[in-house]
Amino acid sequence: MEDPAVPTGPGAGPSPLSPAGAERAVRVLIQRLPHAVDLELPARATGDSAGFDLRAAVAEPLVLQSGARTLVPCGIAIALPPGYEAQVRPRSGLALRHGVTLLNSPGTIDADYRGEVGVILIHHGEEPFTIERGDRIAQLVVQALPAVRFEASESLPETARGAGGFGHTGGR
Repeated sequence: MEDPAVPTGPGAGPSPLSPAGAERAVRVLIQRLPHAVDLELPARATGDSAGFDLRAAVAEPLVLQSGARTLVPCGIAIALPPGYEAQVRPRSGLALRHGVTLLNSPGTIDADYRGEVGVILIHHGEEPFTIERGDRIAQLVVQALPAVRFEASESLPETARGAGGFGHTGGR
């Protein structure tokens, strides 16, 4: 039986999300911190999920009032390989149902950071929102970074857009 997770065609190989692609997976070391030994490690909710769910490592329920923001610990530290970053992104269900999202989105975790992963949540909803220990509060996406070299220039090549920005293409 053919594995639907394995692409076909020239240059195709197994998807990194399929079991056959596991050998191509990016190795990220993860340390569960002492205050989170009982919590699940980040995991994908489904086989094709892009993000790994991050959980709240709060000692007791945390009530977030409307308009408030807070840093929620996740109880883990990671070691990304050079040339990678991890992006902390909101969970769409929390945003839709409760108005809870990330204040800086996406948050960036650099490859040389070794501290605890934390999530800055903000509550745009009307009713208080309670964060319980182990709640899934954000998702972590690991991305490769291209090598970039800036070159000083007296001018830039012309484009149809030019310097237009911040809504210049229309309101709707």
